[in-house]
Amino acid sequence: MTTPPPALLIAGHGTRDEAGAEAFRDFVRELARRNPELPVAGGFIELSPPPLGEAVTELVERGVRRFAAVPLMLVSAGHAKGDIPAALSREKERHAGISYSYGRPLGPHPALLSVLERRIDEVIGAVTSEDVDRSDVTVLLVGRGSTDPDANAEVHKAARLLWEGRGYAGVETAFVSLAAPDVPSGLDRCVKLGAGRVVVLPYFLFTGILPDRVCTQTAEWAAAHPGTEVRSADVIGPTEELLGLVMERYREAVQGDLRMNCDSCVYRIALPGFEDKVGLPQQPHFHPDDDGHGGHGGHGHGGHHHHHHSGHAHAH
Repeated sequence: MTTPPPALLIAGHGTRDEAGAEAFRDFVRELARRNPELPVAGGFIELSPPPLGEAVTELVERGVRRFAAVPLMLVSAGHAKGDIPAALSREKERHAGISYSYGRPLGPHPALLSVLERRIDEVIGAVTSEDVDRSDVTVLLVGRGSTDPDANAEVHKAARLLWEGRGYAGVETAFVSLAAPDVPSGLDRCVKLGAGRVVVLPYFLFTGILPDRVCTQTAEWAAAHPGTEVRSADVIGPTEELLGLVMERYREAVQGDLRMNCDSCVYRIALPGFEDKVGLPQQPHFHPDDDGHGGHGGHGHGGHHHHHHSGHAHAH
């Protein structure tokens, strides 16, 4: 008899917004529907039912002994780094004999960047019927905001990856809570950089209090600055890409294949404008100050290989 695959436990932030909580529960139900061979449950760290512990109990009552937990979060902040692992270790004490592996947060994955691109297209395409020139569109990507600088840096990374190769005038970053710049300051910055048209793009999975606040603040700023065209884009939502990515994170966790973040590596993934780099064997790179005759280059940069990238070319 083959061992059943580990169950899938989805861990969410939680929100005071009932529509946002219901969007999460719907998403968990859809994952279960698409993966009938897999017990699937989901719960929240705070603010909304069901709590994560209840989801674990539900799995245990269904006979589950092993599961993989995937944080349904875009960035690795305090929740993903601390709260979820703490909650899971507590469940391990409550339910003798269970074991689990823990997956990575979701972003900034190319599949999600393509959804963000689509969200921008939806609002700039609605302006005129002809093809829109992206070169006069500045995007303000708005993250949740955290007291963890690494989490905020992840939003900047997503913004940079969204900008590279897609032809926007620029992609700036702001945060709706706990970190600067806030949304009005982010919009001011876009204007100072010469933005003609701005799309405010919430870096959130589902609707909720914070994405609504982004919309409200955007509308208030736009009313006070009639000279700048500002539009609000939609959240990522329960797209095919998101469903597929959660299952990718599940498989990684089950296989113990959690390595460095290779999602946005140009040698592994076809990123817009860099498609020719995928799978390239890595050569040593020579710096302009190397003389090429082995003078000071013998131990210098000439021999520096990108081992982590050459790994991509062959190992993946």
